[in-house]
Amino acid sequence: MDTNKRHENYPNWIVLLSNLVSLGIVALGFLIFLRIHLLFALGYILYFLFLEYRLIRHHCTDCYYFGRTCAFGHGRISAVFFKQGNAAKFCNHSMTWKDIILDILISLLPVLAGIILMVIEFDYFILAATIGIILLTTFGNSFIRGRLACRYCKQRDLGCPAEALFNKNKNESDGNKQ
Repeated sequence: MDTNKRHENYPNWIVLLSNLVSLGIVALGFLIFLRIHLLFALGYILYFLFLEYRLIRHHCTDCYYFGRTCAFGHGRISAVFFKQGNAAKFCNHSMTWKDIILDILISLLPVLAGIILMVIEFDYFILAATIGIILLTTFGNSFIRGRLACRYCKQRDLGCPAEALFNKNKNESDGNKQ
């Protein structure tokens, strides 16, 4: 596929695969927390739903893909529930690691819970679920974002705070070459 090509609307298979990775992380996290107690598992699902709401309400409304099919389908979902925001706001927003700590916790919390559960009493299912989350979070997200989503994103060309954060060292070294 031509890496210079940008998607106006992402193909449905990319949206499906992207969401399967995310939902896989959440499903495994739910199952780990379910081993502790149903309330922990339900709290984890509510936390995930809060993160999704925060994303589609406060970020997707300002994105180029508002009303379009982004790699995750959030642009279309956002347009159903909210009014379009300001694209300049999206482009001018700067992001730090502190800004994404809540998103990192969606994977980190069940991994930590899985480790604690295995220390208390070793369980192969918890081990597999914990390893599954680690693999989906690292390799799965890396593949989705690196190969399927970000490289074909029009918003990236317009200005993406996440791209600026994750490629900070690359962008700084590119600037030093000039």
